[in-house]
Amino acid sequence: MIELTATVITFNEEGNIRECLESLSWVSNIIVVDSGSTDRTVEIAREYTDHVHVTDWPGHVEQKNRAISLAKTDWIISLDADERVSEELREEIIRNLQTEPDVPGFSMPRRTWHLGQWIRNSGWYPDRKIRVFNRRKAHWAGMNPHDRISIQGTPMKLKGDLLHYSFRDLHHHIEGMDFFTGISGKEMDLHGVRSPLLGMLLRAPWRFFRMLVLQKGYRDGFAGFILAGLGMIYVFLKYACLWERRQLKRRGLDPDSQPRNHRGPEWKPPRKLPPSLVKSGGDG
Repeated sequence: MIELTATVITFNEEGNIRECLESLSWVSNIIVVDSGSTDRTVEIAREYTDHVHVTDWPGHVEQKNRAISLAKTDWIISLDADERVSEELREEIIRNLQTEPDVPGFSMPRRTWHLGQWIRNSGWYPDRKIRVFNRRKAHWAGMNPHDRISIQGTPMKLKGDLLHYSFRDLHHHIEGMDFFTGISGKEMDLHGVRSPLLGMLLRAPWRFFRMLVLQKGYRDGFAGFILAGLGMIYVFLKYACLWERRQLKRRGLDPDSQPRNHRGPEWKPPRKLPPSLVKSGGDG
């Protein structure tokens, strides 16, 4: 098989990192880039690789590009700590990397476990992601915290699932929404997104309808109803955060230097939210 490097970024991921790295045990080179974990993440990671780098946190996109820059191979499999390579996906990757592919990378469906079940609708599945790529033809891009792969050409579509364990429970999901709405509001402000009021009044309820009806969230049962409601709340709050920033600026205040509560080091937000929640500039 063509030599492959696995890259994983971490911060306080002791509950996830072992299972993630176990699912990558077939990869000969593993690089972990940690942003100063205060739990056992680094200790556990060093059981699986000597290439554990502890650095600052420049942002999701920048950290993932930093990780792939440390690799000695062109072909990369880049995962988050809460992702796992299924057996079917592993075999499919190995089979397609026996010789140099004529594609720049591979995409695969990502299946998320939440609310006690695999979510198969609601805009959460197949949630296709590019996770294996030639770094000479691809890099991480996007608007923090919503990273994506920018790739030259069309990736091959694989069938095996990438397994995703993004949330411990509903409370963890809500905490993550709180964390990311602030980041999204700031990014939308920096990119000049207009009409926060329209976002709150129109885009938020549209998100609920789209997830529950158009994306068939009702097939996920009551979990689908809950997820559609949370999707609506997320959109409302990120535009509310945008509105707040604009109001503070009009009053001559810096929105990034306002007093805020301190979260203890034991609290760790999810590194990302599902696809139905992540669009920062438009929610059509």
